Amino acid sequence: MSGFIAGLCVAVLPLLAAGFWLGRRTARPENSGGLGTPVEHATFETLHTASLAAPPLRAGLTEETARKSARRLRSLLGTDALCLTDQKDVLVWDGVGGHHRTEIMELLAGPLESGRGEAFPLTCDTPDCPVRWAVVAPLTVDDRVHGALVACAPRESAVLVRAAGEVARWVSVQLELADLDQSRTRLIEAEIKALRAQISPHFIFNSLAVIASFVRTDPERARELLLEFADFTRYSFRRHGDFTTLAEELHAIDHYLALVRARFGDRLSVTLQIAPEVLPVALPFLCLQPLVENAVKHGLEGKAASAGRSHISITAQDAGAEALVVIEDDGAGMDPVLLRRILAGEVSPSGGIGLSNVDDRLRQVYGDAYGLVIETAPGAGMKITARLPKYQPGVHSAGRLTRE
Repeated sequence: MSGFIAGLCVAVLPLLAAGFWLGRRTARPENSGGLGTPVEHATFETLHTASLAAPPLRAGLTEETARKSARRLRSLLGTDALCLTDQKDVLVWDGVGGHHRTEIMELLAGPLESGRGEAFPLTCDTPDCPVRWAVVAPLTVDDRVHGALVACAPRESAVLVRAAGEVARWVSVQLELADLDQSRTRLIEAEIKALRAQISPHFIFNSLAVIASFVRTDPERARELLLEFADFTRYSFRRHGDFTTLAEELHAIDHYLALVRARFGDRLSVTLQIAPEVLPVALPFLCLQPLVENAVKHGLEGKAASAGRSHISITAQDAGAEALVVIEDDGAGMDPVLLRRILAGEVSPSGGIGLSNVDDRLRQVYGDAYGLVIETAPGAGMKITARLPKYQPGVHSAGRLTRE
């Protein structure tokens, strides 16, 4: 999809440049500014103007984004007026002839329904009004018409019809990218909600039961565990930010392990080796904690009390441009074939808490090369490796979460 959109942008830009050049020839004297021929100069200005109009449109088609981009779009076409509409109203009118708003919306009924561009003569009782003709080009995303771009001029022009259509296609591409961004955001939010839903009710019940068992025998210990529980749940159910820092995620893991240790006592031992330089690295929220919970699930909860101790190791190393996080347990392990089916979403991940969810999120944020690497076999424990780039566009923490 992204390759198709990029190709479409490349194909549209030369046509935008030609329309821009033709419009500007009649609007102001030619001035190449030392950039070469007039066409080369127009191409440069078109690219620059398009780059300024794109960011607002990447937020979708609203009154505010239309207002921020309309003047740039009118500059691309060199017309006397331009308006952007949704299905019901004119979102913005840039240029002269704003009294034609109502007439424009009446003329849009057909193009908005059919999705095909049209040109109309306009009626006007104002003698000196230069707006006498309107070219309507629908704005579509996934074959759905979201609104229209309307270019207004003194007279009918085949060049303007073509240019308005190409500009509308370019705007539609930006709106499609905005739709993809919004879909990605909704997907990430849904996956975080799914992870929160996977926080085991048994874990919550067992934690509260352990805390209750200390209330009479060791009130201070009960208070400490209650604070650990409060901090862990506050972090897990926070509402701001899709990303956190490695330091904050490890802090939440520490709260979680404190509650697990209170339940299992000396049956669980944990080793942490964390390189200080990787603590500020940003990563998807609730990305590592489910992996540690999975290690506990395989390392302890699947064993009888007589089975002895279990060990979990957590390491975070500096690997140049990446942080390398490894979570390993010596528990029951898993059949690799079953693991592949869990990661592919073919079977329910009973006992594999959040593995497929975390793997999917890492791939979406960083690319397929950054999925989880899992080594396991029945009776051989499990080793999970996650590679986290130290820098990725759009990945940054929302700020430290403090205790209220």
